[in-house]
Amino acid sequence: MKTFSAKPTDVDRKWYVVDASDATLGRVSTFVAVLLLGKNKPTFTKHIDVGDYVIVINADKLVVTGNKLEDKLYYKHSGFPGGLTTTKLKDKMIIDSTSVIRKSVRGMLPVNKLRDARLERLKIYSDGDHKHEAQKPVIIKVVK
Repeated sequence: MKTFSAKPTDVDRKWYVVDASDATLGRVSTFVAVLLLGKNKPTFTKHIDVGDYVIVINADKLVVTGNKLEDKLYYKHSGFPGGLTTTKLKDKMIIDSTSVIRKSVRGMLPVNKLRDARLERLKIYSDGDHKHEAQKPVIIKVVK
């Protein structure tokens, strides 16, 4: 028996909808990362991008446990001495809740040439509406 290796012409992409209010940030992020990588498919190949499109809705209703809203910090540095700025998760959610999910999923994808293309297939919306009804996406529940 020969080992199967997918080719770029063999890729069949599907569309999925994931509700961010169903589970915690980490559960949603890992679930989305697996779908973007294509690890849920039997045709998964490491060096070929076989992942699917993922639509995340209700980013404003994101759930975190414990004191993460107050304790979790996001760091940004300007490159100049003393240029470190920190932002709490609570403040980041007020400014742009979609960036929290995007940053979390980005950190769960492997760092290689395929990461940017995978992140382009991730569509995040702050409310329950999205503009991808024409693609007939399948609604998937996140396993808690």
